[in-house]
Amino acid sequence: MSDMKQYVNDILDLVSKRDPDQTHFKNTVSEVLTSVVPLLEKHPEYKQHKILERMVEADRIITFRVPWVDDKGEIQVNRGYRVQMSSTLGPYKGGLRFHPSVTLDILKFLAFEQVYKNALTGLPIGGGKGGSDFDPHGRSDNEVMNFCQSFMTELARHIGPNVDVPAGDIGVGGLEIGFLFGQYKRLRDRYDAGVLTGKRVDYWGSLARTEATGYGLLYFVKNMLDAKGIGLKGKTIVVSGAGNVATYAIEKAQQFGAKPITCSDSNGYIYDPDGIDLAVLKDIKEVRRARISEYVKARPKAEYHEGCKGVWTVKGDIALPCATQGELDLESAKALVANGVQAVGEGANMPSTLDAIQYFQDNKVLFAPAKAANAGGVAVSALEMAQNSERLPWTFEEVDSKLKGIMANIYKNAKASAEKYADPDDLVAGANITAFVRVAEIMMAQGLV
Repeated sequence: MSDMKQYVNDILDLVSKRDPDQTHFKNTVSEVLTSVVPLLEKHPEYKQHKILERMVEADRIITFRVPWVDDKGEIQVNRGYRVQMSSTLGPYKGGLRFHPSVTLDILKFLAFEQVYKNALTGLPIGGGKGGSDFDPHGRSDNEVMNFCQSFMTELARHIGPNVDVPAGDIGVGGLEIGFLFGQYKRLRDRYDAGVLTGKRVDYWGSLARTEATGYGLLYFVKNMLDAKGIGLKGKTIVVSGAGNVATYAIEKAQQFGAKPITCSDSNGYIYDPDGIDLAVLKDIKEVRRARISEYVKARPKAEYHEGCKGVWTVKGDIALPCATQGELDLESAKALVANGVQAVGEGANMPSTLDAIQYFQDNKVLFAPAKAANAGGVAVSALEMAQNSERLPWTFEEVDSKLKGIMANIYKNAKASAEKYADPDDLVAGANITAFVRVAEIMMAQGLV
């Protein structure tokens, strides 16, 4: 075993000893660090400066109690978090997630990923993540407001336009961002538009923010396919999820001439052989906030199947997991490969398990990793920050054009790093190395902080 492989293994052992129960965090650290071994071998100064040891420790982790009152007048208590992972490149930047599955493990994993994703954009933003085990589904607007105000009462002291800029994530949409922003403004007695991103356009949000992650995913996948002379036109696409990422990935795929044929939620999935009807999907999820099973009432030829995992058994040319972390396991990867899938683009945060990714790579499936392929959302969040600083709104076309350019550069840089240090088609390693170099070099420039 080489010296640098041993160094990486030592760091992974350290992470395991310090946080033995944080499986998601350990997996993402392992995925990044093992892929940068060839880089470390050419740059021993990273070991000398203890870069890995410093990268795997968050700048700070904040946990707090969130008490609030429901519509029955009963007191509820949730737990809130903010993981400020790294400010090497700029203010901490990353979403807030409100969902019962939220744990410190999940948020540390997401925050670690966020550091490198944000680095790939080339924009001046660090990495963080936060949230709560509060579930907004089934709650009234008044209950959501009460929770958000209590949550922000504590969070406000830890964030700011030049400190930490949260955004939305699962369970945190326009409604929640509005309540959070209002409470921050009330507490601070100042109008810091740039303290949160994902705001409504009429109070200094950015056009194209809702579409950004889904559109960005397709821009990246198109670059990857075009480089191989494959193209998107006429391809059938298997998509998981039915939130913003999935919806606007479907929209952009249709604009490129492809045919998405599935979508899903936590209860089950839809297969529509004629292609997903976008208007029906948006009505169900954005207007009525109903379950995806409602789709078959408007599209009788479509099929609804209980259980969301089965979506990966549907035959398609391209797979886009856009639901949640760990949704595409080895069994699902084998099913996709058996059905002739050519490419996989990750729209969610690390939706493929490590053994699934390895199986795709072993079977020469083109693979677009999350930290590169789904960076469009945070890229436009950073563009929203730029608009807020400028105190001027940009047109949809301006934002979309900048997004397209950012995603093209992410692909180009990841591809170049893969060719230099790994297999030319290994965009996982390419993206990790590109981001790692940017963060590591600036860490050394800023000294031991």
